[in-house]
This record gives sequence, structure tokens and C-alpha cells, in this order.
Amino acid sequence: MTIDKNKVKTQDDLNEQAPIDQIEDRVEAKMKRIEGSAKRGVGEGLQDRKLAKEGERLQKEADRDLEEVE
Repeated sequence: MTIDKNKVKTQDDLNEQAPIDQIEDRVEAKMKRIEGSAKRGVGEGLQDRKLAKEGERLQKEADRDLEEVE
């Protein structure tokens, strides 16, 4: 059995990311969400509104990133 090289479609041809790249983006977004949650919690504990807002911003940004990836 031979492979017809003219019929082979690559990920580049189909404009798809490799599975490892898809997972990497998802992991980065989840880590950003965790970081945001931690910053928000610390900011609330220290009554630092600026830090709490930064944490909320990171969480929302991570949620948008996750929606794009999934």
C-alpha cells in the first residue's frame, strides 16, 4: 500500500493547531484564572481594592481565553 502524497492534508494545510499547542493554551488560561483568584483573595484579605480588581480582571481574561480555546 502506498500513500498518495497529493491527497495528504497536513495541519498547516487545514490551518489547525497541533494537539500539544491546544493543551498549552488551555493550561495557560487555567493558570491565569488561578492567579487571578489568588490575587483577588489576597486583595480582599488585605483590603487592597487595586489588587482585588487586578485579580478579577485576570479571571475574566482567563475565562475569555478558555472560551476561545474550547
